[in-house]
Amino acid sequence: MPDLQAAEAAPEVQAGRARVTAVVVAVALFMQNLDSTVVTTALPAMAKSFNIDPIYMSVSVTSYLIALSMFIPASGWVADRFGARQVFRLAIAVFSIGSLFCGMAPNLLVLVAARMLQGLGGAMMLPVGRLLLLRSVSRSQLVSAMTWVTMPALLGPMLGPPLGGFIVSVASWRWIFDINLPIGFVGAVAVSLVIPDMREEGRGGQLDALGLVFAGLAMGLLMAGMETVGRDLVSVFWSLLAFAGGGAACAAYWRHARRAENPVLDFSLFNVETFRISVAAGSLFRIAVGALPFLLPLMLQLGFGKSPLQSGMITFAAAAGAILMKVVTAPLLNRFGFRKVLIWNGVVAVSAMATTAAFSPDWPALLMCLVLFAAGFFRSLQFTAFNAIAYGDIARARMSAATTLYSTVQQLSLTMGVVAGAASLEAANWLFRRASPALLDYRAAFLTVSLIAMLSIPLCARLSKTAGEALTSHPQVR
Repeated sequence: MPDLQAAEAAPEVQAGRARVTAVVVAVALFMQNLDSTVVTTALPAMAKSFNIDPIYMSVSVTSYLIALSMFIPASGWVADRFGARQVFRLAIAVFSIGSLFCGMAPNLLVLVAARMLQGLGGAMMLPVGRLLLLRSVSRSQLVSAMTWVTMPALLGPMLGPPLGGFIVSVASWRWIFDINLPIGFVGAVAVSLVIPDMREEGRGGQLDALGLVFAGLAMGLLMAGMETVGRDLVSVFWSLLAFAGGGAACAAYWRHARRAENPVLDFSLFNVETFRISVAAGSLFRIAVGALPFLLPLMLQLGFGKSPLQSGMITFAAAAGAILMKVVTAPLLNRFGFRKVLIWNGVVAVSAMATTAAFSPDWPALLMCLVLFAAGFFRSLQFTAFNAIAYGDIARARMSAATTLYSTVQQLSLTMGVVAGAASLEAANWLFRRASPALLDYRAAFLTVSLIAMLSIPLCARLSKTAGEALTSHPQVR
């Protein structure tokens, strides 16, 4: 454990305070993740309100994701420079103000501008919230705390569609954004009251401005390419040009980072084995999981003829499984260790994911719910283990750099999941020469993304048997 040995021994934090800190951070991140998915259900209603073609409304989703990806690389430096608590509180406020403007938007142009403001707040919320948690708990408490922070990423995509459908059905689409205001206010007050102002001395020096430009361009252009390719928003030429520009910016940043003293994205962190494997294996797993909220509602609604509300109630089962996971994560990791859990739980999680390919209109809703419940449980356990082990051997002084890099890759991989799901569906549809996707096409797409997730298992097997030992209460089982 090279970096851990150089780190100071972190004092044990009172369990109650650590839990409260984790809950406050989780609630704020839940607001962000819920907003990211609930919007898609309301796009037709928004288009009708603005008197435009619904296809153009996807720019309201794309603009948010691009802004999010462009500003995430700056989050670590901003947190070090101005203090993680202050930045997290400000991020909640900016996100809430952006939500207010979204709800008041008279046209698509104003909505896009407001969504980009939301993206700025969201870009600071995820990595800085995670950094606050890492600085507020000891290593042995990290697994328990990470279960709370993992939940928003899993609950948001599942709760978003049914909640969005309900709100649009009984009220105006504008309430989708207005519900963020009381949550944001309570979150900002809670941050001020319960989270200490923790800073790392000697951090927050000169900003790597050139690196930030290269990294922001790379993320923004790659995200733009992923979000527009094959969706008839722009011509294929412009999508390919975005990919080419993003690739060039990546190469420019890679060259710059090798010479920069404090690069905005510190690739030297990949020298830490647990961080490197967590990022690589976790990205493969996230690509598959990122495809599920896209593929499942489409199959249930277009393939099985379910209503949006019926579809949402079925997919909600995965969120219920994720909630149950919280009570067993720490005991399982303490008993078996990170390596065994990531390998064997990964196999079960991917198998449950692949089982969705067997769904058919003849399946009872209860049986589909049971499969998705199990899939949500094992998937959530896998994410929590990935998120915790990533920081197991990182010195506390490098936590901000680690959260910035980890969050950047995480955002990119989740977006790649949507692209992978759509591409798999389109490829199967093209192969069988159909006008619209059939059940067999959805099955091929689910199996494809499950195969991507399975590629993470051999990487997990490369972890040492004692990996993450500092994060558990007992020595790892060898």
